[in-house]
Amino acid sequence: QVQLVESGGGLVQAGGSLRLSCAASGRTFSRYAMGWFRQAPGKEREFVAGIMWSGGSTDYVDSVKGRFTISRDNAKNTVYLQMNGLKTVDTAVYYCAADKYGSTPRRNRYEYDCWGQGTQVTVSS
Repeated sequence: QVQLVESGGGLVQAGGSLRLSCAASGRTFSRYAMGWFRQAPGKEREFVAGIMWSGGSTDYVDSVKGRFTISRDNAKNTVYLQMNGLKTVDTAVYYCAADKYGSTPRRNRYEYDCWGQGTQVTVSS
């Protein structure tokens, strides 16, 4: 089991950038596929991006392709989400999650075993 702590959220103007970090505790972090999800007020939590344990495979929801990049540093037990070209519709609480059994990034939030507490991202127009 890993514990996850997100950071890097904040307020940014449309068109700006933020980099989210998710620090994991536990020696088995490098074996987990990782995902970023987000939840806007009144909406369901949705998949944003995922990365397999080695970083060799990634997946993105269509709405962020070309703007967001997920990466990981297993030596630092950290996964990142670089967000460029932010839009007001990206405003949400962003969560990272760990998938113990996924060999590739998975989009179904119920496949993930551990979650962080979330970090707020607000994009102003």
